[in-house]
Amino acid sequence: MSFHMKRPTTRPTTRQVTRPMTGHIARGATSLALAVVALLTGCASFSPEQAAAPVQQKSRDWLSAELPLQRDDDQRAAARARSEALLAQPLDAQAAVQLALLNHRGLRASLHGLGMAEAQRVQTLLWPNPVLNIGRMIRGDEREIERGLEFNLLSLLGRGARQDAGARALEREQARVAQQLLDVAGQARRSWVQAVAAQEQLQQARTVLDSAAAGAELALRMRQAGNVSALRLARERTVLAEAQLALEQAQLQAAREREALIRAIGLWGEDVAALKLPDRLPEVPTTFRAADDLERQAVAQRVDIQSAKRESEQLAAQLGLTRTTGRVNVLQLGVQRNSSNLEPTQRGVDLTVDLPLFDWGQARVAGAREAYQQSLERTAQIAIDARSEVRVARLRAETAWRIARRHHDEVLPLARQVSDETLLRYNGMLVGVMDLLADARAQARAVAAALDAQRDYWLAESELSQSLLGPVGAASPSPSSSTAAAPEAAGGAAH
Repeated sequence: MSFHMKRPTTRPTTRQVTRPMTGHIARGATSLALAVVALLTGCASFSPEQAAAPVQQKSRDWLSAELPLQRDDDQRAAARARSEALLAQPLDAQAAVQLALLNHRGLRASLHGLGMAEAQRVQTLLWPNPVLNIGRMIRGDEREIERGLEFNLLSLLGRGARQDAGARALEREQARVAQQLLDVAGQARRSWVQAVAAQEQLQQARTVLDSAAAGAELALRMRQAGNVSALRLARERTVLAEAQLALEQAQLQAAREREALIRAIGLWGEDVAALKLPDRLPEVPTTFRAADDLERQAVAQRVDIQSAKRESEQLAAQLGLTRTTGRVNVLQLGVQRNSSNLEPTQRGVDLTVDLPLFDWGQARVAGAREAYQQSLERTAQIAIDARSEVRVARLRAETAWRIARRHHDEVLPLARQVSDETLLRYNGMLVGVMDLLADARAQARAVAAALDAQRDYWLAESELSQSLLGPVGAASPSPSSSTAAAPEAAGGAAH
C-alpha cells in the first residue's frame, strides 16, 4: 500500500503555529507503535541451534555419536576435551567416527551454512519494510513538503508462499548436511579399517622377513657344508630380497593409510603423534546380517531421496506463488492527501497496476510446472538408483563375509594342519629343513590372504550400512593382494 501526504508550509512572511500533543497522547502513540512493531517481528527469531538440531539427532540415531556445535569458546573447549579423552586410548572404529564429527572442519563449516539457511528462513518471516518518501517542493512563494508511505501489496500476497519456500530450503540444507555427515563418518570408518589392516599387514611382513632371513642364513651354512646346491642358495636369497621389498611396501602402505585416517578424523598438531591404533581388526561375525526389507528401509530413510522429495515440495510451493503473481508484476495502492497554503486540500486513492498486454505470465507458470515435473522424475530415478545400490552393497558385503569366513574356518585351519604334519615328518627325518621353510612361507601367505579378506569384509559392511542411509562416497580402492605375501618364489622350490 502506498500512502502519500503533503503538508502545507507557510510563506516566509507567515508565522506557523503548531499546537503540541499532550504528554499522555504522545506516550500512548509511541507505545502503540512499539507494540505493533513487536507483534510483527516477535515471531522472527534467529536460532542456529534449532537449525542444527535435526542433523544432530540424525547423528545420534544413525551413528550413536554426537555432533556438537562449536560456536563459542566453551563449546570448543568441551569438544577439545572430548577429543583428548578419545585419543588417550587405542582408537576403535566408533571413536574414529566421533573424532571425525568433532574435528572435521568441512562439517563444521556446513553447520555454519545451516545458520545461513536459518537466517534466510527468518528473513521470509519478516514483513516487508515500508518505503518512506520525503520531498520538499518550492514554487514561487509556495512551499510544499511531501511525505509518502508505501507498501508493496504483491510482497504481502506472496509472503506465505515465500515462508513455505524458506522453510523447505532449510530442510533441503539440513538433508545436504546430513548426507555430508554420513560421508564424513563413513570415510572415517573405512579409513580406520584400512589403517588397522595395513598395520597388521606390516607386522605380517616383518614375520615373513624374519623367516626369509633365517632360511637364507641356513641355506648359506648348508652350502658351506656342501649339503645344498648353489641354485638352492640363490633361491633362498631371492626370497629374502623379495621379503625385504615387501616390507618396504608394507611400511609405505601403513604410513599412507595412517595419514588418510588422520585426514578423515581431522587431527592436527600434537594429536597426530597421540593417535594409537589397536593391533587387530575385529573378528568377522559368525552370521551375516538379516537382509529383510533392506530396500524398503533405504527408500524410507535415505537422505538423497528425502532431499529430492523436499525439492519437489519446494517447487510445488513456488508453482503456487508463480500462479498467484504470474499475471501481476506490480501492484501498489496509495492514499493521497495533498494540501497547500494556496490551494484547497485534495484527497483521493490511486492504484498502480502493470497492464499485462504482452506478458500474461504464462511462460513463468509453464516453466515452474516443468521444473516441478522434472523434480518428480528425478526423485523417482534417485529411488531406483538407491534400491540398486543397496542390492549391490548387500551382495558385496555377503560375498566378502563368505570369503572371510572360509579363510577363517577352512583355509587357515588346513594351513596349520599342513604345517603340523610337515613338522612331524621333519622330526621323523622324512623331509628336509627346506621343506619346513617352504611350508612356513605358504602358511604366511595364507595368513596374509585371510587378513585381506577380513579387511574387505569390514569395508563392505561399512558401505552397506551407509547405503541404507544415503549414497556411498568414493571409497579408497583396497589392494587385491597383501604386500606381505610377495615373497612366494620358494613356494615350490626344488631341493
